[in-house]
Amino acid sequence: MNIQIFGTKKCQDTRKAERYFKERNIKYQFIDMKEKGMSRGEFNSIKQAVGGIDSMINEKCKDTQLITLMKYLSDSDREEKLFENQQAVKTPIVRNGKKATVGYCPDIWKEWE
Repeated sequence: MNIQIFGTKKCQDTRKAERYFKERNIKYQFIDMKEKGMSRGEFNSIKQAVGGIDSMINEKCKDTQLITLMKYLSDSDREEKLFENQQAVKTPIVRNGKKATVGYCPDIWKEWE
């Protein structure tokens, strides 16, 4: 297994995801989205694995203007806007090769083991 966790240190669900993998002695790589973020390839791979851009958008994001704007954009513009403003992505994103989850999903991670 090659686990990557994209999230922020302040996100409670991200910390729960890290604890989940630590308790099972599964090695993972943590990527702090405030420092680095996702590359275009990672973003597209995750988007494909989770079934589209809509499942990646954090409706509870602090940037309410951005979320409101994204509701009125076309799909391609919405994707570009989310890539540029990754603080609006729902965290944690846990990636295992071509598979990925958005949010805290221990049931799915258990299937990966």
